[in-house]
Amino acid sequence: MPLGHIMRLDLERIALEYVVPCLHDIGFCYLDNFLGEVVGDCVLERVKRMHHDGELADGQLAGPSRGVAKRHLRGDQIKWIGGTEEGCEAINFLLTLIDRLVMYCGSRLGKYYVKERSKAMVACYPGNGTGYVRHVDNPNGDGRCITCIYYLNKNWDSKLHGGILRIFPEGKSYVADVEPIFDRLLFFWSDRRNPHEVQPSYATR
Repeated sequence: MPLGHIMRLDLERIALEYVVPCLHDIGFCYLDNFLGEVVGDCVLERVKRMHHDGELADGQLAGPSRGVAKRHLRGDQIKWIGGTEEGCEAINFLLTLIDRLVMYCGSRLGKYYVKERSKAMVACYPGNGTGYVRHVDNPNGDGRCITCIYYLNKNWDSKLHGGILRIFPEGKSYVADVEPIFDRLLFFWSDRRNPHEVQPSYATR
């Protein structure tokens, strides 16, 4: 059986049997060992090069402070990537797989049917206690419905390094802490159902 066909069947099964039910039941889910170490390393090396070459700029705030960088509120440095840029083949492969996963969710996402995505945001928290205060990715109905995050942090120890993504699911009595470990792919609703924060990071994240 061709590899592409196996991959299609696996992605479709993951989408329908895991991603869709989790999004409906608890509002988020994550997949570990998504790309595997070899391909994940290729993505990591490209992002490291962007960071080393000074291609990342301070993240901006949306809402009333739109376009303003305030490091005490949002400490990441970012770059928007389409995936077709030179040297970004591994990133493009990752985005293609994520696109397929979401596509296989199809009409099963409630009122949503995802037809396109924005560019991917490469983000780096440089340590020194930088994080991102509690916020909602899409508080104003701008069209974003699912946030996908792929983590690249090798040997990450949240007890030492911090940097946990904490989700505050709407109407729930609990919070959900997601450690930003290498090769983990996270999905969650982008709207007001999932306020979240990036806790202070004490290593490059």
